[in-house]
Amino acid sequence: MPAITLEKVSREFGTFIAVDNIDLTVEEGEFVTLLGHSGCGKTTTLRMIAGLERNTGGLVSIHDQVVSDASKNYFLAPERRQLGMVFQSYAIWPHMTVFDNVAYPLRIRRKSAVEIKDRVTKTLKLVEMEQFAQRPAPALSGGQQQRVAIARALVFEPEVLLLDEPLSNLDARLRTQMGDEFRALQKRLGITSLYVTHDQAEAMALSDRVVVMHAGHILQVGAPDDIYHRPRSRAVADFFGSPNLFEGAVRGCERIGDDVFVLDVSGQGWSGRCRADMPSQAGESILVMIRPENLRVIDSGTPVKDGEITIQGRVADTIFRGARRTILLECGTANFNAEISALHPVTVGESIAFGVEPGAAWAIRP
Repeated sequence: MPAITLEKVSREFGTFIAVDNIDLTVEEGEFVTLLGHSGCGKTTTLRMIAGLERNTGGLVSIHDQVVSDASKNYFLAPERRQLGMVFQSYAIWPHMTVFDNVAYPLRIRRKSAVEIKDRVTKTLKLVEMEQFAQRPAPALSGGQQQRVAIARALVFEPEVLLLDEPLSNLDARLRTQMGDEFRALQKRLGITSLYVTHDQAEAMALSDRVVVMHAGHILQVGAPDDIYHRPRSRAVADFFGSPNLFEGAVRGCERIGDDVFVLDVSGQGWSGRCRADMPSQAGESILVMIRPENLRVIDSGTPVKDGEITIQGRVADTIFRGARRTILLECGTANFNAEISALHPVTVGESIAFGVEPGAAWAIRP
């Protein structure tokens, strides 16, 4: 049974359309991330589910209960939606102890003192903060405050957990650590989670599915691996990393499975095969996406694999990144990037040949 359902949901602010007629289903126990640049509508979508914003069109349901229906002017208040929410700022009350911060949702629901103590203690253990129960909130680190915010959102056993960029105030190392810890906790509890972020790496590491949004629309929904390696549009491809996009033309097309095709393609100074999720006609223009890490150096004497796209480039610049080295290459009038081992010797000005296997190159319609 779906935990969250959005049907033709919109939100207008005067003449500005923040969210435009979107459909989305989040399954029970699933971790789904809304991903996009600032202003794309992801936080507005989360706030409409929480009841902090009222949708001006469409219908919002949590489990089998409609909580907002614009056509019927029906709106269920946030406190009646049985949702937990973690904000970017954590919203920890500085005049309260850790215990009192976590206990607050239970106290406003008029739970007994015995039940409050039991549930707060158990929840603090979940986030490994039980030893700080009596510590004043201002005496906590950023990571500890984030754990308290999560505990407060979980303590009343919500049906769905909503998180609005909860890691953005942490430094890079702690952000990764807390993200991993939260994902492990979410899997252990099996709680449905909807997460908002603009960080692509965070979205891919945490999510069962990623929803890529742009200008109030949903561009693509899928598993992180699908979104990264098989984008359906240039906008989605560009959002992740620095993909190389080569303009080319289709010479042939072969179906190899359900909605999987191999295209024979060629462009200026290169040719080979790539994968696609739809058929193409000979002569049709195409963009071939190749991720920098999927380019393989072809040394002299190294055989070219069957169907492999081969590209020759001149090294214009190199950037050392520890384990990897980024190379900027010039190929005719176009430039492209490659990621190779830092141990591979490279000299600015030299010419290098690269190969890309058909499974690592993806066709996008221009």
